[in-house]
Amino acid sequence: MNDPILNTERLELRWLTLEDTPLMLAVWNDPAFIRYVADRGIRTLGQAREAVEAGPLRLYAEYGYGPFRLRRREDGMDLGICGLFRRAGLDEPDIGFAVLPEFCGQGFGFEASAAVLEYARDALGLSCVTAIVSPQNEASIGLLEKLGLHYERQVRMPGDDHDVSLYRIDFAG
Repeated sequence: MNDPILNTERLELRWLTLEDTPLMLAVWNDPAFIRYVADRGIRTLGQAREAVEAGPLRLYAEYGYGPFRLRRREDGMDLGICGLFRRAGLDEPDIGFAVLPEFCGQGFGFEASAAVLEYARDALGLSCVTAIVSPQNEASIGLLEKLGLHYERQVRMPGDDHDVSLYRIDFAG
């Protein structure tokens, strides 16, 4: 299977490669990512390269999905990531997104997430997608609700010491 490319009005979404290591280093060190997702402790390009190999590249090989790099079509600027993940402790794939701070609030997260959900339903044939979010992350909660995901319950992910909110969308058959 060829790596999928999704096009929206303003964005091109494609799977990450090792060439995207600098983008992922920026995402993993964005203060909002550290605050609301996790501090992965990835501080060098070498560490980021290893994390891309162990994370996104492994997801593509094992599940046929993973995060997409978001590139603005107008000028080729990389804006962040959005895609499907497979996490221990969750029974279903979950959508995740991280837009770099200088591009937040411009609708890119919604545009990319809507395309990923359509891809999950239509191309991958998934019956549902979940999302986990910090209860304090009001912007991401608003985005999930705008996408049609609904709060289901609080969950504690393996290895964490705090609960996160689980959201879900079921696709009609």
